[in-house]
Amino acid sequence: MEIEISTPALLFPAISLLLLAYTNRFLTTGQLIRSISTQAKEHPTASLKGQIANLKKRLELTKWMQFFGVVSMLLCTISMFSLFLGFYIIGKKIFGLSLITMCISLCISLWEVYISSNALNLELEDLSEKCK
Repeated sequence: MEIEISTPALLFPAISLLLLAYTNRFLTTGQLIRSISTQAKEHPTASLKGQIANLKKRLELTKWMQFFGVVSMLLCTISMFSLFLGFYIIGKKIFGLSLITMCISLCISLWEVYISSNALNLELEDLSEKCK
């Protein structure tokens, strides 16, 4: 299969938007950590321990999501440069690696979304206990 330089270029907008979404998740997690830090200082509760562990895991996953997203964009760029120079076999292989790293990033993102929903469930459990 032959690919042109425009094929890897198609990933650029998708990767850029994905990295923007990952950055927003990172910023939101940072805000939650600051909020829970204030809350823990004022009213420490047992449910905060679960939330803190959850946020630590989410922060770590977000770091890896961003890492693999950036590596994917870098490999995509190298692939385009290889194709530009006429190294078609190398360009195709690097593009394939770019796709694999993007898939890894997306899988980690899926895992982080799962953990985020668990965090919301912790919060809902805490609310339902207070409403009894």
